[in-house]
Amino acid sequence: MLPWAPMRQVQTSPPAQDAAWDDFVARHPAGHFLQSSAWARLRAAQGWAPWRVGVNDGPEIVAGAQVLVRRTRGGALAYVPRGPVCAPDDPAWPELAAALRARAAREAVALRLEPHWPDVPATRAWLAAQGLREAEPVQPPSTVVVDLRPPEEALLAAMKPKWRYNVRLAARSGVEVDEGGEADLRTFGVLMAETARRDGFHARPAAYYDAAWRAFGPAAHLYVARVAGLPVAAIFVVHFGASATYLYGASGERERQRMPNHLLQWEAMRRARSDGRRRYDFWGVPDAIGRAATAGMDPDQVPRDADGLWGVWGFKRGFGGDVTRVVGAWDEVYAPARYWLATTLGPRLRRALARR
Repeated sequence: MLPWAPMRQVQTSPPAQDAAWDDFVARHPAGHFLQSSAWARLRAAQGWAPWRVGVNDGPEIVAGAQVLVRRTRGGALAYVPRGPVCAPDDPAWPELAAALRARAAREAVALRLEPHWPDVPATRAWLAAQGLREAEPVQPPSTVVVDLRPPEEALLAAMKPKWRYNVRLAARSGVEVDEGGEADLRTFGVLMAETARRDGFHARPAAYYDAAWRAFGPAAHLYVARVAGLPVAAIFVVHFGASATYLYGASGERERQRMPNHLLQWEAMRRARSDGRRRYDFWGVPDAIGRAATAGMDPDQVPRDADGLWGVWGFKRGFGGDVTRVVGAWDEVYAPARYWLATTLGPRLRRALARR
């Protein structure tokens, strides 16, 4: 037994007040905004039931997980988005795992972990050794991350020449970027609906972005690009821990030739850097790109498949940064037949209905 084990205790529902929990998650190397209390509040408003488990060393949380539970026709799934908040070889894992399993097995047909760990063979082997099976990811496992620590001149130099030119073109041609407030959320919703019509995807209701803004509070940043005072594009960025994450973007048809989206991203990176963030996460590129980068292949040689993120890949890659991939989703199954109904048959039926 480890020498400090008598000081440790497992606490559940929750192991700490929101502020203490968020401080733990923000400081931990495996922490992510999807493990924050803000994300739990947002999802709770959409029908998910959140709870937490944590392992304490005295007054300090040393490992933990925030779980979201939602019932489906096949049964409930206990889901840990970008968690648990611990390292794969963390000595607190056995206690944390026991607490997670004890409650998840009572409430759900399976426990799904989606750790914020790099996709490397050792991590995969560790997860498999825990009796977990690989599953379909819920969140995009592959992304582009820009290191914000170099000087601004170096960040610009790392962009593709056309992107650097477009950033400067937008600034010269009258595009101005400011940080919006609650009053700009309606504008964001209108721009998002216009983007969805143009690009052929189903946008969330405007109320969702309002709810996200309220849930994240000061961590939410809405940047709006304007031409002569008219809003032409906007992005929603979350600052949490060492990262700023670009979650949602929208643009109208007007003034697209002025390249407002390029200046928006550049200003978001600059302001995140000024705010002390060390990374800018573009949040989602085709997973084939991430798998290729993990395997040491050239992403430009990857054949395109049916993944719907190829358009955003073309845009995001131009800002420099590195392609990264986390290890994806892994399930521990408690009721195999109901698990199949919840994770395989149910989604197939929903997709078929959506196509009809």
